[in-house]
Amino acid sequence: MPEPAADLEALSDLRTPWCVHVAATLRIADHIAAGTERIDDLAKITNSDPYALHRVLTYLVGKGLFAEPAPGRFTLNEAARRLLDPAQLIGLDLNGIGGRMAYAWSTLPIYVRTGKPAYEEVFGLPFWEDLDANPDVAASFDALIGPTGHGMPSPEFEITGGWKAVRSVVDVGGGTGAMLSQILRRWPHLHGTLVDLSRTVSLSNEIFESAGVADRVTIVGQNFFAPLPPDADIYLLKGVINDWPDEGARAILSNCATAARPLGRVVVLGGVVIEEAPRDLVIEMVLVGGKQRTLKEFAALCRESNLEVIASERQASGYFVTECRPTL
Repeated sequence: MPEPAADLEALSDLRTPWCVHVAATLRIADHIAAGTERIDDLAKITNSDPYALHRVLTYLVGKGLFAEPAPGRFTLNEAARRLLDPAQLIGLDLNGIGGRMAYAWSTLPIYVRTGKPAYEEVFGLPFWEDLDANPDVAASFDALIGPTGHGMPSPEFEITGGWKAVRSVVDVGGGTGAMLSQILRRWPHLHGTLVDLSRTVSLSNEIFESAGVADRVTIVGQNFFAPLPPDADIYLLKGVINDWPDEGARAILSNCATAARPLGRVVVLGGVVIEEAPRDLVIEMVLVGGKQRTLKEFAALCRESNLEVIASERQASGYFVTECRPTL
């Protein structure tokens, strides 16, 4: 049987996602849950135009988000209740990182033509510098990639020779410490070091305290282009290399290689795929020029960074784990 034709109108629809973003940004679900259901009251409490807001909500009702049991009265349905979840709101709120990601998609034509991000053309600064200049947006980004947005990560991945022989791990670009906290909790003999920007690691104390591992952690507030703490057994890069074009990725890997000499290893989670795996278009590409690399491409990048790949596999946990060691 022939494949059903794609619905071009549905594929090109911009109205629905923007209406969802607006409803999330105005916290419509929260106001309804608190008892404000009439459109005039919703408009007043959100400082919105009643007619325009009514049109947005009625449109969303037709798409299955919210219910309108009587004209101008809105209630929550199962789909709308998801907007009460902070994890959902972070990526939809136009006032925070959700807005940065939404507007960044408008730069896609430039990215396709040049292969480089054009985020600066919309926001005036490259992505990372924009976060530095806007602490509220940076905080929502940290929340998005931390436990609030992505949940607590699983530490269930294996390395060559197992974890029992490992004594120290440096989580490079480890955000607010969610992964490192779980690794230390899983392996009580380990000492961990968290390396990320000062504004980000300052949020890690509660996570480490909650995991009961704060006494086995060293926190280092710096970017990962500065010299890293040396002589650790494992340098972990989770979801980092895929956020950078080749030049930046090469610099990060080289920095890890220098710190890991002579006997340490670099372990990469995320951003490396097997040769035949499809590689989708993802937000990191238009934000920062990031890449998903095949194992062959990644191995070439490692050779240029004084590293060699010694193991790589998709594990039962779902992680694709790539291990490297310094060559010099």
